[in-house]
Amino acid sequence: MTPRSIIAAGALFAAVATAPAAWASSTYMGALTEAEVLAAQKAWGEALVAISREHEAGGQAKAKALASTVLDKAYGYNLGPVLFKPTLTMAPQTFRTTKDGALAYFVGGDPNYPNDKGFALQGWRSVAIKNAAIQIHGDVATTTGNVMITDKNGNVTTVDKTWAFKKTDDGAIRIVVHHSSLPYTAK
Repeated sequence: MTPRSIIAAGALFAAVATAPAAWASSTYMGALTEAEVLAAQKAWGEALVAISREHEAGGQAKAKALASTVLDKAYGYNLGPVLFKPTLTMAPQTFRTTKDGALAYFVGGDPNYPNDKGFALQGWRSVAIKNAAIQIHGDVATTTGNVMITDKNGNVTTVDKTWAFKKTDDGAIRIVVHHSSLPYTAK
């Protein structure tokens, strides 16, 4: 691990460990708040960048280990199937309702998902999120809007994204719906 990736990974884990809004809390607080939703989105973006940097510094195996940890902390695969439709997938493997499917999408290298090249390994440097709307209904929040991801060359990829977050009985905030697609362009 390079010093930069250690710092990035440390910041990610510090955010998860110390900020109840990121993904976990020691006290269940019932309803989600907008601040918690925004913090969970921010943590997701920081994790994507950290996985990309870890890949550059330590290779695919290190990136896969970090991505697995992120999936365990950020996504609700421990609750059942996650309704995950990644940006760049196609039939018959469009939807990733299992952790293995999500991990393959983010870091590739799984022969069960031969078309996955590793979305998180694309040299990402920053993530900006612009919500069109946030709905909060008790312990579930849904967001929709754009996510702008900048790579190491300064190229920006914009995706349309809908997330649903669930605050569990232990206060953890988990992604239970993640739908992402490229914006529609008329021909």
